[in-house]
Amino acid sequence: MPEDESGSIVGIEDIPEQECVCVATAAGDILLCNLSTKQVECVGSVDSGLSVMSWSPDQELVLLATGQQTLIMMTRDFEPIAEKRIHQNEFGEGKFVALGWGKKETQFHGSEGKQAAHRKQTEVSPTSAWDDSRPRVTWRGDGQFVAVSAVCPETGARKVRVWNRELVLQSTSEPISGLEQALAWKPSGNLIASTQEKPNRHDVVFLEKNGLLHGEFTLPFRKGQVKVNELLWNADSTVLAIWLEELKTENSNPNSYVQLWTTGNYHWYLKQSLHFGNVEKNKLVSLLWDPVVPYRLHVLCQGWQYLCYDWHWTTDHGMGQNSQHVANVAVIDGDKVLVTAFQHAVVPPPMCTYELQLKQAVNQVAFHTDPKHSGDMAVLDADNKISVYRYGQRTVKDPAIRLGAVGGNGFKANVETPHLDKTYRVDLGSSADEMMHPLGLRSLTWLPDDSFLVVGQDQHASQSVLHHLTAAPHVTGAEEEHLNLRLSVPVDGEVISLCCSPVTKTVALQLADGRILKYLWEASPPVLEPWQSSSGCAVQFPQLCVQTALTRIGGEEVILGLTDRCRFFVNDTEVASNITSFATYDEFLLVTTNSHTCQCFCLKDLTVKALQAGLSSAAAPNSETLRKVERGSRIVTVVPQDTKVVLQMPRGNLETVHHRALVLAQIRKWLDRLMFREAFQCMRKLRINLNLLYDHNPKVFLENVETFIKQMDSVNHINLFFTELKEEDFTKSMYPTPNGSSNAQPCQHLDQKKVNLICDMMRVAMERIDPEKYCLSILTAHVKKNPPELEIALQKVHDLRESISPNVTAVSAEEALKYLLFLVDVNELYDYSLGTYDFDLVIMVAEKSQKDPKEYLPFLNTLQKMETNYQRYTIDKHLKRYAKALGHLSKCGPEHFSEFLNLVKDQNLYCEALKLYTSSTQEYKDISDAYGEYLIQKQLYEQAALIFARAGIFAKALDAFLSSGSWQQALCMASRLGYTTDKLSSLAQSMAGKLVEQRRHAEAAVLLEQYAQDYEEAVLLLLEGALWEEALRLIHKYDRLDILETNFKPAILEAQKSQLMFLDSQKTAFLRHKSRLQVVRDLKEKASESLHDYEMPNCPELDLFSETSSVVTASDMNSKYSHSNSRISARSSKNRRKAERKRYSLKEGSPFEDVALLEVLGESVRAVENVKGDVHILLKQLVLFGFDEQAVGLQQVLEEVLQLMETSIPEIWTPDVQQSSLNPVLGPNSTANSIMAAYQQKRMLAPVVQDPELLIPPKLNKNLQWKLHLLQ
Repeated sequence: MPEDESGSIVGIEDIPEQECVCVATAAGDILLCNLSTKQVECVGSVDSGLSVMSWSPDQELVLLATGQQTLIMMTRDFEPIAEKRIHQNEFGEGKFVALGWGKKETQFHGSEGKQAAHRKQTEVSPTSAWDDSRPRVTWRGDGQFVAVSAVCPETGARKVRVWNRELVLQSTSEPISGLEQALAWKPSGNLIASTQEKPNRHDVVFLEKNGLLHGEFTLPFRKGQVKVNELLWNADSTVLAIWLEELKTENSNPNSYVQLWTTGNYHWYLKQSLHFGNVEKNKLVSLLWDPVVPYRLHVLCQGWQYLCYDWHWTTDHGMGQNSQHVANVAVIDGDKVLVTAFQHAVVPPPMCTYELQLKQAVNQVAFHTDPKHSGDMAVLDADNKISVYRYGQRTVKDPAIRLGAVGGNGFKANVETPHLDKTYRVDLGSSADEMMHPLGLRSLTWLPDDSFLVVGQDQHASQSVLHHLTAAPHVTGAEEEHLNLRLSVPVDGEVISLCCSPVTKTVALQLADGRILKYLWEASPPVLEPWQSSSGCAVQFPQLCVQTALTRIGGEEVILGLTDRCRFFVNDTEVASNITSFATYDEFLLVTTNSHTCQCFCLKDLTVKALQAGLSSAAAPNSETLRKVERGSRIVTVVPQDTKVVLQMPRGNLETVHHRALVLAQIRKWLDRLMFREAFQCMRKLRINLNLLYDHNPKVFLENVETFIKQMDSVNHINLFFTELKEEDFTKSMYPTPNGSSNAQPCQHLDQKKVNLICDMMRVAMERIDPEKYCLSILTAHVKKNPPELEIALQKVHDLRESISPNVTAVSAEEALKYLLFLVDVNELYDYSLGTYDFDLVIMVAEKSQKDPKEYLPFLNTLQKMETNYQRYTIDKHLKRYAKALGHLSKCGPEHFSEFLNLVKDQNLYCEALKLYTSSTQEYKDISDAYGEYLIQKQLYEQAALIFARAGIFAKALDAFLSSGSWQQALCMASRLGYTTDKLSSLAQSMAGKLVEQRRHAEAAVLLEQYAQDYEEAVLLLLEGALWEEALRLIHKYDRLDILETNFKPAILEAQKSQLMFLDSQKTAFLRHKSRLQVVRDLKEKASESLHDYEMPNCPELDLFSETSSVVTASDMNSKYSHSNSRISARSSKNRRKAERKRYSLKEGSPFEDVALLEVLGESVRAVENVKGDVHILLKQLVLFGFDEQAVGLQQVLEEVLQLMETSIPEIWTPDVQQSSLNPVLGPNSTANSIMAAYQQKRMLAPVVQDPELLIPPKLNKNLQWKLHLLQ
C-alpha cells in the first residue's frame, strides 16, 4: 500500500459464497482477494477515490461513496444500478403533506407562548472538530433501505438521508444541531441511532425513517469529554454497544470504553461497561457483534489481542427464607443499582424501592448466599472494586442511598435501607504492566462464610481460574481494604456460570463444554471435583445453560439448567423443551412455559421421571400445579411466606400472581401449626374456600374449636366461615392434596353431617366463651344447620327482647332480628315465628317485613280469640303442618271429630290419626273404617282386610279377604260372623271355584272336602291338577276304589300321552333350529371372508367400526329390516318388553337370526329340563298300576331328548360365543385396535347382542334322580 493516505482501506467485506474478501481503498480501487488461491484481483476503480464501501445485509448490493460526493449503487457483480449526488436539496419521496392548517404564526403554541411564533429558526452548529467528515452508511436489517450521514457543505452540519435499493431518496433528517458521525440502523428496522452534542450534555439520539427525532438517552460523561467512534446494534436489536474514546489530553494516551445499553419500560440502562484504559497496546482497533450468536461481542486491540465476550440475561435476587429482606431484586443502571423490595412493593423498573449510587459503572451484583442475611449485596464495578452493602448495625443514613418509590413530604418509608459497609480492592498479585482485561473478573459469588468466589482468565486462552478471596485484616486510615487470595484453583475449561447452595455448602460450576464441577468451600483445603449423580456418572449438560440452580428432588441434590432455546435439564436429563424461565423456592420449582402457563411442583416426594411427566402432560382440571399467565411472562422472584410470584411481561411491566400450589402449601403449613388466623386471612384475601379450614384435618379442627374462635376474635369472620360451609369434602374435590393423602372424617361423628357437626361444636364453644359477644354467630350456627333451627334462633331473639343486658356492647334484639332477616327470607321467618305460637314474636318479625298490617293483624286477632288447642290447630293448618295440626285438633273434644276425620281423609294421615286414639274408642273404629276403604281403592285388599279385622268390622274384612284370595282368613271371619253350615258350604264352593281359576287345585280340594263335604268333586279337581298322590289318599280315605277305574287310570294314561307329544314336538323343533343355526353361521363366515367393503348391518354399536372393518352376512345385503328403536322408546313398559321379546326375529335372513335361534334353543332346553320332576311322579303312578310298557316308553323318550340336548350344547354355544359374552368385541371398554384385533381373529362371527345372557349355555341339573331303576 502507498505510504500516503491514498492507500488506506475504507471498506472490507467477507463474501463467503465466492470464498473471497472485498477491499476498497481510499485511492478508489476495489480488490477481490481470493482466500483459497491467495490471488488479488482488481475488479474496478473510481478516479476520484472512495470514502466508503458498504454491502447490503443480503450481499446482493454494494454502495460506494466517491471523492466527488456521489453515491454509486452496484450489484454484487459490480454492475452499476444508479449514481446520485450525496447532497440533495429536496426532501425525498416521503415528503410530508401539508393539510392546510394555517401558518406557523397563527397556530396555537401551548406552553411556549405567542413569542414562539416570531422566534427565528436557530442556526445549526457545524460538526465537532474531531469529526472525520467522511460519509457514514448503515443498512436496515432487511436491506430495503440504506441511511447515509454526510456533512452538508453549506452548513457544515451532518444530515442523514434515507435511500432505497434503487438509490431513490426517501427522506432527509430534520436539522439537528451537533449531530455526530456515528450511525447505526436497528436491525429490527424502526430506529436509526446516532449521537448529538447538546449545549450541556452528550446524547445518543434516535431518528425514524422519515427523518424525525424519536427519543434519546444521555451518556454518563461531561460535554466534550469523549467522542463516540461507533454505535453497534446486536443481531436481535436488544443491545446497543457504544465505543467511546476520551478526547486527547496532552500528556497521556486517551482512555477507551465500550458500553452496552439495553432498554425496558422506555428507559435506557447502561448494563455493562468495559474500561480498556490508556495503555497503547490495549487501545481498541475494532469492535463487532457476532452476526449469528446475538450476545457475543468481538474486540480487537492494538497489541493484536483478541477478546470475545458472551453475555446472557440473569435476574439478581436474594435467596433467603426467613430474614425480612427476602425478596430483593437488583437492577444495574450505569453507576446505580436499583433495588426493589418485593415483599413491600411491586413496582417495575426503572422505578425501585431505593437506589445505591456508586463511583463507577456497575458490572455485577451478588446477593449474600447466607439465608439469614439474604438482603446484603456485593457490587463489582468496572474498576474491579467490590462494594459491600449490609443491613442493620448502623443508624446514620448513607447519603449515597436514595429512596426511589417514595418522595415528597409526609411520606415515611417503611423500608429499611442498607449502608455501604466496606469497599475492597481485589488483589490477585498480578504484575503492574500486565493489564487485566475489562471484565477479567466475573461470576462474583458471596459465600455464607463472608468470603468471595470470582472467576478470572488464565494466561491460556481457554482456561479459567477460580479465585477464593477473603478479607484482609483492617488497616486503619485506609479508604479501601484489600481482599486476599485464599487460593486459586485452575479449571480445565472455561467457567460459564456459578450457582451456590448454602444448605449443602457446595458451589456448582458450569463449563463451556457443559461439564459440571463441584466446589466444596468448607473442606480443608477446598476441593474442586466433577459433579456426580446418584448413579456415580459425571454430569454434563447436553447444551450450554444460561440459568442454573441447585435444589433437591426426592432428597437428592441436583443441578437445574435452562438454555436460551427453552430446553430444561435436571442434571443431564432433558425434562422439557418449552420452559421460558424457572425459579426454585423451598421445596418448590416454578416454571413458565411457551404455552403461557406457570406450573409449580413440590419436589419433596417427586422423582425426575414424575417431573418430566408433569411437565409434558396436561394437568387435571382442578389441579393446583398449573395456571394460565399472560403471554411471554417470565418469573422474576418468589416472595416467601407471602406466596407471591412476581412475573415480568415482555414490555417490562410486572404482574403478581399467587400460585395456587404455593398458597395451599402455605395454608396447610399454618393449619398444621394451628395458626388459624393467618390461614383465614390468606384464604379470605385470595378467595380460597373456607371449608378447607375444617377439611384439611377435621379431627384437629374439632379438638381446637376454642383456639379457632379465640384466634379469629371477630364475629363477622366467624359468620363468614359459617356461611361458606358445605357438605362436600374440599380436599377431594376442589383442593386435592398433591400426594393423594387425604384426611378422613373423624370416626366418632360419622353419623352426623359435617355442617351440623361444626355448627354444634362451635356454638357450644362460643356459648362457653362469651355468649353475648358471639350472639350473632350463635344465631348463624342455628340457621346454617340442615334443617335450619329457626325456631330456636327466633326463641333466642325473643329472649334477648325479654332480658335487659347491662353490657353496652351486647347485641340488641332489633339487631339480632335484622341479622336473622339477612340470613333467612322474611316470609319464611314469619311462618316460623307463627309456628312458635308466640304472638309477640310474630308481630316483631311482621313489622320488619314488607307485609301490610291490614293483612296480618286481623288474622292474628282472630287467632287470639280462639281456644288454645284450636288456635294452634288453625296455625298449623295455615302453615300446612298437618300432622301437628291433627295432634292439636284431637285434644279439642268430640264436637270437632268430623273436622278431624275430614282432615285425615284429605291429607291421607290415617297412621298418624290412629296413634292419637286408643283402639277401644268409637273414633278409632271410624278412622279404621275410612282407612280400610282408602286401601281398597288402592287395591291393597289384604291390608285393608287386616285394618277392618283389627277394628272388629268383620263383614267388610270378610269381603276384603275374599278379594285378596286369602281363603283361610275369610273362613276365620265367617266364623267370627257366626255363619251356619250351609252358608259356610256355599262360601267354600264359591272360593274353590276362584282357586281353580288360579290353578290352585290342592287348596280348592281342601275347601270342597272339609267345608262343602264334597269329596268326589275334590278328587276330580286333584286329578285335573295332576296331584296323583293326594287324589289316591282321598280315594282310599272314603273307600271309593271304583273311582280308580273310572277316573284315575284314564287320567294317568292321558297325561303320559300328552308328555310324549310335548317331548316329541320339542325334539323336532330343537333339531330344526340347530341345523338352521349351522347354516347361518357358515353364511356369515363366507361373507366375512369375501365381502370386506360392504357396510355393517344397522345396529346401535356398529358406528364404532371404520369402513375397512365391515362384516356382513349374505342375507343382510337385501334385508328390509331397520332396527331403529326410536319409536319404541316412548311406549309403555309393557309394550317395551314385548318389543324386547320380538327384537330378534326367527325369519330367515333377518339380521339377528342367529341370536334368535340361540334364544329359542335355550328355551327348548330349559322347558325339557323343567319337565323332569313331573315325569318322575307320573312314572311312579304308571308302575304302581302296572302300565310298565307306557312308563318305559316315556322314560326312554325323555332320556333320548336329554341326551341329544346335552351333546348339542357345546356345538351351539361354542367357546367363541361364550368368550364374546365375557368380553364383548364392542362396548364401553373397546378401542379401535381391540375391535380390529377381534375381527382379525374371526371373533366377529359371534353376534353382537345387547343381551349377553343369550350367549351363555343353559345348565342341565345332573343331580336330579328322575329315572326309575326298575324300568331299565
